[in-house]
Amino acid sequence: MNIPVLLSWSGGKDAAWTLHQLRQRDDVQVVALLTTLTEGYDRSSMQGVRAEVLQAQANTAGLPLLQSWIPQACDNALYMQRMTATLLEARQRWPGLETLAFGDLLLQDIRNWREQQYATLGWKTLFPLFGRDTGKLAREMIDGGLRAHLCCVDTQHLDASFAGRAFDHPLLDALPAGIDACGENGEFHTCVSAGPMFGEPITLTKGETVLRDSRYAYTDFLPAR
Repeated sequence: MNIPVLLSWSGGKDAAWTLHQLRQRDDVQVVALLTTLTEGYDRSSMQGVRAEVLQAQANTAGLPLLQSWIPQACDNALYMQRMTATLLEARQRWPGLETLAFGDLLLQDIRNWREQQYATLGWKTLFPLFGRDTGKLAREMIDGGLRAHLCCVDTQHLDASFAGRAFDHPLLDALPAGIDACGENGEFHTCVSAGPMFGEPITLTKGETVLRDSRYAYTDFLPAR
């Protein structure tokens, strides 16, 4: 039997490509997506992707979307408290589920934290893309049919004008030296609208771009009506 896997889902390219990679394997089966949303904003907690977009992504991927809600001011202890409750619900729904997959690429400290925290809850962790060359991986995603846009840019690393741009070869060519091609150091986050992990593309409308905390340029993406 294939090992059931719960995939951490942000709405971005790394999570989407992780889903694609896991679906190429014959030893695992992704049974659901797990996302963290911020109360009051109704958006994914890092990328700022709308809840309705996340649901549309899950629908076209053919998977249930589990939602773990956290307050706007949330420390690690409260985050894990909320996540623990959501993971308990997942295990009740899928008996035998004990593996969490993440789309992390390079940051060893983040991987170590995830491994430690979830091991204490009795969960195994899986990092299918970890250690990949991010420059090659970014182009592999694009050539493989993934379509995404930059929905959040950290203006301490990258000019705000990059917010809202398509994640494509011209974008990669335009990134300044020192900026990771996949934004793995937090330079940018993406919102995915199409790719081999989806049954059909999602039509998104680009909204306004706003600067939050005098640092992060967020571009809103909405499902087309």
